[in-house]
Amino acid sequence: MLPAAAAFRFPWEVNSESVQEGESVRTFGRLVSYQPEESMATLSAQYASKEHHVVVHTLFVEPFNPIIGAQYIVLGETENTEGVGMVVHARVLNCVDGVNLALLQKAINEQRSFFRERESKEGKAAQPADAT
Repeated sequence: MLPAAAAFRFPWEVNSESVQEGESVRTFGRLVSYQPEESMATLSAQYASKEHHVVVHTLFVEPFNPIIGAQYIVLGETENTEGVGMVVHARVLNCVDGVNLALLQKAINEQRSFFRERESKEGKAAQPADAT
């Protein structure tokens, strides 16, 4: 059986209660640090005048050539690690330097809106009609 499709999560959502341990996620951020001896990287994104960090375990994507300051998209599963918080175990880690973050955020919001609308239509179709 295939794992569930990974939902796009904003970096500021990854460490919130809405993301469950073991959930497949896609997120993005600027690479601010990489510790090859620990196979750990940190992505950062700014939202509402606050800097948000996502810790990424890179063991499954190594060797990789980190470019500090470049934009990355990561796909992986979350794990709650004591002392660190939520960690994304990367299955895919792609450099997407030059991506327009405003358009990416807009696309993620549009996709969420589409899925919500589709789910509400499916929910209405599943309800039986009144037999009066």
